Amino acid sequence: MKKIFIGLVLFAGIYSFAQEAGKAGELLKNEASKTEMQSARTQGFDNKNSNKNNSGFRNQNNQNNGFRTPNYQWNQNYGYAEVFLRIPELGYFTVELGDQAISNGSGKYRFFDLQSGRMPISIYDNGFLIYKTTLMLRNNNRLVLDFFTNEGLYLLDSYPVKSQSYGFNDWNDVWNDPYGNQSGNWNQSGNAMDDRTFSQFFEMLQDNEKFDDGKIRMINQQMRNSMFSSRQIRDLVKSLSFDKNKLALAKSMYRNCADKNKYFLVYDAFDFDSSKRELMEFITKS
Repeated sequence: MKKIFIGLVLFAGIYSFAQEAGKAGELLKNEASKTEMQSARTQGFDNKNSNKNNSGFRNQNNQNNGFRTPNYQWNQNYGYAEVFLRIPELGYFTVELGDQAISNGSGKYRFFDLQSGRMPISIYDNGFLIYKTTLMLRNNNRLVLDFFTNEGLYLLDSYPVKSQSYGFNDWNDVWNDPYGNQSGNWNQSGNAMDDRTFSQFFEMLQDNEKFDDGKIRMINQQMRNSMFSSRQIRDLVKSLSFDKNKLALAKSMYRNCADKNKYFLVYDAFDFDSSKRELMEFITKS
């Protein structure tokens, strides 16, 4: 399977490095418009705190206090296609596929009993649409996909469904191994920029930008192509002069952190406890 390389574009295009993102498959075009991606959706999703998987709930717009309409009739030939999607990042995502929806933070989204043919898929991050495209489904076949917020939706392969077997372990060799992480743990810092490349980036940041606004612009540019570890984010945040700028950067980089479970390391970058508390509150609500 073809390899995808992520270019690490540094300031003014002077240097360029590459970081392997694992076997990626076919990148599917994002069909969501800017207008759609700027509006939060508040209807039709499970309560964020319930963490329920509501796969299989159909005709959401036709429900009456949780019960089906009286004229609903079972269709035993509804469909036999399947879609399995992985999102290997910490976060609470909602995936809509046709008339089914799954909302959870597990990173695993499995859809069964789908009709064959063209079917829209939409991915939401905390209510905001971040990706939309169309899949082509076939009966008795399972599509396997991988999604990265900074990369996009990849179609890895299509498999015939054998005897309605819904096994998961045999797919381990199919999923992407993002950024060359061989540990198999999706949330470890192996997904982040390697230390050598980060040192080069940090040195260039210090040499070329003396003020906070310039540093933030350069970091924001790099975030379009790279993930960072909590330790790296701490160093970048600490390089700024003013706490208000440090706080804004720490919040914006949270999404690009490969080991969010260690984000407490970033607190060390602040001079004031009030900034630490505000970042803690931000992370709690994210």
